[in-house]
Amino acid sequence: MKVKVLSRNPDDYVRETKLDIQRVPRNYDPSLHPFEVCREYTRALNATKLERVFAKPFLASLDGHRDGVNCMAKHTKSLSTLLSGSCDGEVKLWNLSKHECVRTLQAHEGFVRGMVVRYCGTSFFTVGDDKTIKQWKMEAPSYGEGEEPLNTILGKTVYTGIDHHQKEGVFATCGQQVDIWDEQRSTPIRSFTWGVDSFSSVRFNPVETELLGSCASDRSIVLYDMRESAPLKKVIMTMRSNTLCWNPMEAYYFTCANEDYNLYTYDMRFLEKPVLVHMDHVSAVLDVDYSPTGKEFVSASFDKTIRIFAKDSGHSREVYHTKRMQHVICIKWSADNKYILSGSDEMNIRLWKANAAEKLGVLSPREREAVNYSQKLKEKFQHYPQIRRISHHRHLPKNVFHQSKELRIMKEARRRKERNVRKHSKPGSVPVVSEKEKHVVTVVK
Repeated sequence: MKVKVLSRNPDDYVRETKLDIQRVPRNYDPSLHPFEVCREYTRALNATKLERVFAKPFLASLDGHRDGVNCMAKHTKSLSTLLSGSCDGEVKLWNLSKHECVRTLQAHEGFVRGMVVRYCGTSFFTVGDDKTIKQWKMEAPSYGEGEEPLNTILGKTVYTGIDHHQKEGVFATCGQQVDIWDEQRSTPIRSFTWGVDSFSSVRFNPVETELLGSCASDRSIVLYDMRESAPLKKVIMTMRSNTLCWNPMEAYYFTCANEDYNLYTYDMRFLEKPVLVHMDHVSAVLDVDYSPTGKEFVSASFDKTIRIFAKDSGHSREVYHTKRMQHVICIKWSADNKYILSGSDEMNIRLWKANAAEKLGVLSPREREAVNYSQKLKEKFQHYPQIRRISHHRHLPKNVFHQSKELRIMKEARRRKERNVRKHSKPGSVPVVSEKEKHVVTVVK
């Protein structure tokens, strides 16, 4: 005779202390959960709605400049240090964790056009309208000492941009030409020109460290190799590019911010057409910066908004704006991938979250599990109409909303006209030109 008895181990269901959470027995047999997908869809919908409720990206405003913020630089070794230069020649060093200015120096007469921190983080370089390049110590001078630069180079023309090599004591400036400088010398070791009267920005490639890219006033983007005596090649576009930024993870890709309201991601090996056109801004794009992961970048525009794009997406996933923020001149993505810093016309530097709904601070294990579970649910159901509508909706300022609507109507009208012309023309006489090819005039090698 068999006797079946219930056998339970108290360790499986009894709490160790009264503060522990209750253990809930769960049966994972799918046949016992016929409405699993329905439940998960509801949870995903609620998670998407809550994400929009908790999306509060603006964190702090750093005010202290007496003129518009014209350029910014990230510290190469310290996450909490930021440098900013304004239109009155003033440079400020900020402590981001305390939201306060720790040092101010009068660096130039006129605009501070560009600034960069040396790769070791001990000093930084600034260029300005007074035709000088100055090197400053990162530490504040001791009591009684004056605020003097370590080194000053007098140039013949105005410098409009500067960038430093990732591993060596070499930096590049641009103005009427692109110059490569050794820190030990007062004259450039190499100069590049290619029939252009001025350049607006120059950037070193963070992966292939010998390569540079620059944006010129003749609507071209020029690529250089420091080891060569002449530029490599250039692509001429229909409108001028203001600045470019290299992808820190993929050596060949760079994104340029253009005057025609778009951003273009290029593969430097195939400049005949961009890899992707990123649209959404309704005015000239003034600056762009990649996240340290290389998966996203942030753009600053004259339309008073900041947009975050995925590197492989044609439209932005996020748009940031405030009532008081004017034209955004410069933008930086922090090195820990959590924050975005923007400098604008009305003398303020603003600190934003890179992920608008992310909770800052220490998460308990249960909170982290809940966040990860919600994230996976949102990814699983992201293409369902209701969830897609809620997650994609963004409130826009009235003028941006109406301008984007107007641009959409104009684009559709041009497309319709082109379709009609093709319909009533000889077959093959009006070729179909893709959006990527429309904006490139020619590639010169």
